[in-house]
Amino acid sequence: MDGPPAGTLTSREMRIYTSESVSVGHPDKLSDQISDALLDAFLANEPQAMFGQTRVAIETLLTRGLAVVAGEVRTEGYVDVADVVRKTIAETGYTHTDYGFDGSTCGVMVAIQEQSADIALGVDASTNAENKIGAGDQGMMFGYATKETPELMPLPLSISHALTRRSVEVRKEIEAKDNGPLLLPDAKSQVSVEYDENGWPSRINTVVLSHQHVDALELPEVQAMVHERIIRPVLEQYGQYLHGDPILHINPTGKFVIGGPQGDTGVTGRKIIVDTYGGMAPHGGGAFSGKDPTKVDRSAAYMARYIAKNIVASGVADRCVVHLAYAIGVAEPVAVNIETFGTHQIDPEKIAARVRELYDLTPAGIIDRLGLLRPTALQSSPGLRKGEPAGQGWNYHMTARNGHFGNEIFPWEDISRAADLAA
Repeated sequence: MDGPPAGTLTSREMRIYTSESVSVGHPDKLSDQISDALLDAFLANEPQAMFGQTRVAIETLLTRGLAVVAGEVRTEGYVDVADVVRKTIAETGYTHTDYGFDGSTCGVMVAIQEQSADIALGVDASTNAENKIGAGDQGMMFGYATKETPELMPLPLSISHALTRRSVEVRKEIEAKDNGPLLLPDAKSQVSVEYDENGWPSRINTVVLSHQHVDALELPEVQAMVHERIIRPVLEQYGQYLHGDPILHINPTGKFVIGGPQGDTGVTGRKIIVDTYGGMAPHGGGAFSGKDPTKVDRSAAYMARYIAKNIVASGVADRCVVHLAYAIGVAEPVAVNIETFGTHQIDPEKIAARVRELYDLTPAGIIDRLGLLRPTALQSSPGLRKGEPAGQGWNYHMTARNGHFGNEIFPWEDISRAADLAA
C-alpha cells in the first residue's frame, strides 16, 4: 500500500491551517474599496488650513443595481461622492449590466451626516482634556509577523493573496486578447497548509479557487483556465512546499456566473480576517476601510504590525504578536503587550521596554511616524485619477485590495530601522 507523499507529515505530527482571500470584485471587498476611495477623496480635498482636521467614517452597502453610502464626515472640502463610487466600481471590472453590476448605471444613494460633536470633543487636540489627539474609539488592536515568508506574513494567507492578485491579471489579459471577458471580477481563494510539530509550514495541502465566469464557458473550460493560468504559476513560486500534488477544488459548486453584488450583498468591513492575518493571529474586531487615521481601529493596527514586523526583522524573535488597547478620547494606550511564542532571542521584558522607548503610541505619534495623513499617491485613487495610475506611492484605496499587510509599498511595512530594536 502506498504511503503519503515524500515530505508529508503523519496526522499525529501535523496541523493544517487555512486562510482565504477575495478578489477586488468580491462584493464585500468592493465595498471596502469604495469606502477607502472616498477617504482618499476627502483627504485630498481637505483645505490646507484644515490639514489634519478632516474626519471620515464611511460605510458602503452594495446590492443588485444599487450602492448605498452612509457614515459621518467632517470636512470643509467638496467630494462628488456618487462620482467616486461609480469610478471605483468601473475600475474593478463591473462595466456592463451583463456582469450583474455596472458602475455607470447603478443607483447611488448617499446618506452622510456630520461627525458627532460629542466624539470630536474627545478626539480633537483643541478640546481634549490632555490637549492631545485622543483615540477615536475604544478597542483592541493586534499586529503579527512571522518568518514564514519574505514579507513576514503567514504562508496560507500569502498564497491566497497571490492567487487573487493573479486572477485579476489573468482576467484582464484574457479580456484584452479576446476583445471581451471570459472570467468576471468576483473570485475567492483558500489555501490549507500543513504545519510541523515546531509550528512551521511544511506542505501545501489544499487549494480552493472559485472564479466568476461568463455563461458561455463550461465547467471543464473554467477549471483548465484557472488551473493553468492562475493556480499553477502561483504554486510554482512556493515549490519548497509542494511535496506531492495538493488537493485542488476549482469552482466546486459547478457554476459561478451570478456573482458580485448581484449574487451577494456587499458591506464594508466584513473581510477583516482577509485584511489582516488570515486567522493566524488575534483580531480586535474593528474594520479598517473608510476610517481616517484618528480611528485607532485602523491606525493602531497598522502600528502594531509595524512594531511586530520590525521585531521579527531585527532577529529579536521569529514570531511576534503586538497587542495594543485604547480608551476613546485618551491619547496613551491602556495596554501594550508583546508575545513571542518562545522564539525570542532576548528577554521579552527588554523587548517591551525598547518598544515603549522607541515608539510614540498616541494617535498623533502613530499618524506622524507612518505618514497616515499624507498618502503619497492620493491622486492615483479612482475618484481622483486623471489618466493611468501613478507607479509610485500608496493610498488608502490600495489597502482594500489583497490585504492591508505584506505589501512593502505601505509605510507600516518599512523595516529600515529594525536594527534599533536589537541595539
